[in-house]
Amino acid sequence: MGHIYEDYYREVRDSKGEIVEIKTTCPPNFNFAYDVVDRFAFENPDKLALVHRSAEGKETRLSFGELKRLSDKAANTFKKLGISKNDSVMLLLKRRYEFWISILALHKLGAIAVPTSHMVSAEDISERAMVAGTKAIICVNSESICDKVKEAIDKNDIIQIVVGDKYEDKADFNELIAGESDVFERVTTSIDDSMLYYFTSGTSGAPKAVIHDYSYPIAHIFTAKNWHGMNDGDLHLTVADSGWAKSAWGKLYGQWFLGAAIMVYDYEQFYAADLLKLLEEEKINTFCAPPTIYKYLVLEDLKKYNLNNLRYATTAGEPMPKEVSQQFTSQTGIVIREGFGQTETALQICTTIEQSSFPGSIGKASPLYQIKLMDEDGRIVPAGEEGEIVIVPNGNRKPIGIFKGYLGDEKMYEEVWSGGVYHTKDKAIMDKDGNFFFLGRNDDVIKSSGYRIGPSEVEDILMKHPAVFECAVTAFPSKNRGAVVKASIILNKGYEANAKLGTELQDFVKKRAAIYKYPRIIKFIDKLPRTSNGKISRAKIRQQDYKKALEHC
Repeated sequence: MGHIYEDYYREVRDSKGEIVEIKTTCPPNFNFAYDVVDRFAFENPDKLALVHRSAEGKETRLSFGELKRLSDKAANTFKKLGISKNDSVMLLLKRRYEFWISILALHKLGAIAVPTSHMVSAEDISERAMVAGTKAIICVNSESICDKVKEAIDKNDIIQIVVGDKYEDKADFNELIAGESDVFERVTTSIDDSMLYYFTSGTSGAPKAVIHDYSYPIAHIFTAKNWHGMNDGDLHLTVADSGWAKSAWGKLYGQWFLGAAIMVYDYEQFYAADLLKLLEEEKINTFCAPPTIYKYLVLEDLKKYNLNNLRYATTAGEPMPKEVSQQFTSQTGIVIREGFGQTETALQICTTIEQSSFPGSIGKASPLYQIKLMDEDGRIVPAGEEGEIVIVPNGNRKPIGIFKGYLGDEKMYEEVWSGGVYHTKDKAIMDKDGNFFFLGRNDDVIKSSGYRIGPSEVEDILMKHPAVFECAVTAFPSKNRGAVVKASIILNKGYEANAKLGTELQDFVKKRAAIYKYPRIIKFIDKLPRTSNGKISRAKIRQQDYKKALEHC
């Protein structure tokens, strides 16, 4: 019996065995919940699909057969509540296993899932519910989430369903589905139908609702197979809230296409030692986490833990400091492979398991896409020159995995597709071998006295200093230079913030980079501003500084 993913995905290799093209097949009525999860349930119902560990250490293991049964019950429940095809349902479920049951049920109904980070405010929930036309919100009773939802939807008729402890008189998810039938008649969906709304992280401007269709899951086969390096029967852990698009990359579609199981670590407060114990105890095979997690992991003695089952480690979301990557590799022998993509896309650029990792590089273009670098005049730039990362479509149909629009904002969609290519608004340089080096968002690149400075390079140097735990480099307004480099720095324990250390850090950068790149302003802080998706927000720092500058004009 062949692998299910092979019905949708085929690699074309050259004489050297390297992938030169990926051919995908997407039947007109493909639906991941029915055609992948339910198919596994029919062919091998006891096959492990999900392992969930709660903050208290309680473990729940679900097979594909159980996922089918529970998602059918949930689909029947939602249908009785009046939720039907094309209705949108917000999911505020952190890392509760009910998220996976709910999203599969919504796919089966043809309803639109709106995964949302639990870190959003009541105002955010209200705005997103309005933009998405939300009919129901399923939320976990944790960290005041239910209170925020109540405040957000107090005066409208949005249905609220609660997971976990009882909350006032709101419907309880597990009680609702318990008595429902586990037989659900298939609803016909089209690959062009809207399946997901993901709100962007808001690294530049207000968050926008990205629309993905039913073909989107197929693009993540490459992610799981060639970047994560997964096999049938593996257990994979991606550290990500279910409200982030990274969750779709690492703990849902690609992994289940391959017949692997996903590990869900539902912690309340993050401790690096607890995560390392989990990797050891659950014998995790492949692992993905944002750079911030790795920063904490390397502060531990990694050699204390038996990580022999761990084959591959990956990261995405923001640039990985070289120092952190090197420390992890020196203690584990595992190279961290970087990747790049967006809420609007699947994985665009990465170092696959078949490629050698190049220090500081986010990898090479995915064979799914034709990736180029373009200057402001629309010219494709040669190797060694800075340019914006763009995706050039092959023909008229959008490439698989690329979003189909911004909800209610056609003008913005036309803007990112200007000139017939998809503009990521991210800057990079590519070397002659096709390795990409990330510079930052278009707005993040610092223009000082005629020089262009990528913040990631300066951040990477600062991270090599033992005093620096985390940092963000931004432009600070200057009358004479246009802007100067500013570094906002969180110190490691044992270091005191003072002018002497600031000068030491400036000299540290001067010795390792061109003189114009050193931070003329050093600010020691306790916390860096982040987007609702957990990414460092250079834009917020920049906006605060420009606002202060205007006040003193």
